[in-house]
Amino acid sequence: MMKTTDFAKNLTAFFGIYLGGVKNLSGNTILSYRDAFRLLLMFFKDVCKVTPEKLCFSMFNDGLIKDFLQWLEEQRNCSIATRNQRLVAIHAFFRYVQVQEPGQLQLCQQILQIPCKKYQPPIVRHLTVEQTRHLLASPDPSTRCGRRDMTLLSVLYDTGSRVQELCDLRVRDTRFDPPALITLTGKGRKTRHVPILGNTVELLRTYMREHGFLSNDKLDTPLFFNQRYTKLTRGGVNHILQKYAVMMFKQFPDISQTITPHILRHSKAMHLYQSGVNLVYIRDILGHVDIATTDIYARADTESKRKELERAYSDITPDVLPDWNRDGNLLGFLNSL
Repeated sequence: MMKTTDFAKNLTAFFGIYLGGVKNLSGNTILSYRDAFRLLLMFFKDVCKVTPEKLCFSMFNDGLIKDFLQWLEEQRNCSIATRNQRLVAIHAFFRYVQVQEPGQLQLCQQILQIPCKKYQPPIVRHLTVEQTRHLLASPDPSTRCGRRDMTLLSVLYDTGSRVQELCDLRVRDTRFDPPALITLTGKGRKTRHVPILGNTVELLRTYMREHGFLSNDKLDTPLFFNQRYTKLTRGGVNHILQKYAVMMFKQFPDISQTITPHILRHSKAMHLYQSGVNLVYIRDILGHVDIATTDIYARADTESKRKELERAYSDITPDVLPDWNRDGNLLGFLNSL
């Protein structure tokens, strides 16, 4: 009978007891941590030639973890952000191990000292108001599927929700009594109430009436579902979005990059900021913990910057610029260089 290794024992307890029972982390966070260790086990098996059942703490050192992170970037083509995310999961595990296994304290401290890699955050991409309006109007409202898609895209944009938050919506998370709102459950199981307005309210009310969702016996039904009547996945929402993004590319050929659900979230935040909404309110709508995260929209808003510059601009340059081609002295000087 094969003996359980110290690594296997601690990793099982870390996932089975600690993350969900003690730390009360969300399912999505636990899945992210699981993916990190799945890749780590793959690295040990393929690169170090150590199978998972034989892996123990004596085989670990900080150099191997650094090699793993480099392997992620070079062999798996992971971004620096993804590389850092995997390192966060490893750090969390070894913080747990240093308490459970005091004899591994030095190893844990060495691994915990591995820093996250600095990188330049990507530019916030967003759609203009005109582009967004065209995208949301693309589904055909004369068909059942088109009405579902129009409602889904409108709710996704109007709430500024993350795609997983949209997938997790249930019928009970909607309220039409004034003020109409949707309750979103975000990272760390934090909930927030986001108001919905105008056409989105009517679209959602009509959609729910069409599917019989206004009765109390369907409160736990997924708000948006697939053909198997289970909640849509992130891939399913993205598939719906891409179907109508293709139509938008024909109208706006200057949009060269893929439109993702998160770009709609960025677009909502940017449109709110450009309309003069305070960053504190935008932070609460988006579910950011720190307003510094929301501040990226102020830094990325080139349109507002342009308007402010135009308002403060003093036209001090002459109306008629000199024609340098007719300045013989200047041309002679330049030719003599």
